[in-house]
Amino acid sequence: MKLNKFWPIIAALFLVGIAFTMVVDNEFYFYATYAVMQLMIMGIAWNILGGFTGYVNFGSGGFFAVGAYTTVFLHRAFDAPPLLIAVLVAPIVSGLIGLGVGYFTLRLKGVYFAIATLAVAIILETIVVNWEYVGGAGGYYLLIPEDVVFFDSYIEWLFVLILAITLIAIIVSRYLNSSKIGQGLAAIRDDELAAECMGVPTLKLKLISTTVMGGLMGAAGAPFPYFITFVEPASAFNLLVAVMAIAVPMIGGTASWIGPVVGGLLLGTIQETVTVNISSELNLLIVGVVLVGFISLAPQGITGLYQDFIHFIRKRRKGNG
Repeated sequence: MKLNKFWPIIAALFLVGIAFTMVVDNEFYFYATYAVMQLMIMGIAWNILGGFTGYVNFGSGGFFAVGAYTTVFLHRAFDAPPLLIAVLVAPIVSGLIGLGVGYFTLRLKGVYFAIATLAVAIILETIVVNWEYVGGAGGYYLLIPEDVVFFDSYIEWLFVLILAITLIAIIVSRYLNSSKIGQGLAAIRDDELAAECMGVPTLKLKLISTTVMGGLMGAAGAPFPYFITFVEPASAFNLLVAVMAIAVPMIGGTASWIGPVVGGLLLGTIQETVTVNISSELNLLIVGVVLVGFISLAPQGITGLYQDFIHFIRKRRKGNG
């Protein structure tokens, strides 16, 4: 997508979201779209490290939880400050943790790196479980403000906030994908040793990747406590968070910035539809079936299928010409 088309689309999407709050009265649609966009952000974040850089990360849920518990900490320490402050602070905290984790784990590769990131998530969960200030193992309740300026309900404010975070995540992902940083990350993904021989600063780029991944995951988790009003380690550090973050780009496509957007939209819509019409307990089964299907039949994801289709059409036209 060309730059002169990208920014108008981003602005239009935000304006459509604002208009959505003015014309829709049923709060279910705000809850459902919030869940879809949260999923999209998680997929975008995971893809920056797992897709662009080629380092599969099983501990991304830990950074999501760091964002959520940063909000809980601020809520407790400063007597419920505005959520916007938490959304600004949480990505910084989780991004710095991502930087630290990357520094100590990025010398590992393949399955060893994946296991190390999972271990980090377990360590973070253990810390939270034993930290009574943020609720410990028993969890923490947050009271939602009854009144919110400019909106009829708090979920509308959360919807607009998660929309803004989603658009920022898309902007960041697109920039990384199309910049020299993205070219360096792609070189690392394709052949890290060759990239080092060519002078690519591999460690620096990988640290950027882990920092951005952590920051975006934290941004996705920051509004989460207000969305569910009760946070406990079992929900914030749920392995399903990491699984969903991986599934989204795998289904949408890991090679480009738009893959997780498409994957998140598709998978999130399927999940919400199944939850309403069948059963929420089937969500994980649906995710597994869809993920296995794409890995088996379309390993490049939806965007890969689209590119193959375009290539086929062009080849056929040349043949007919």
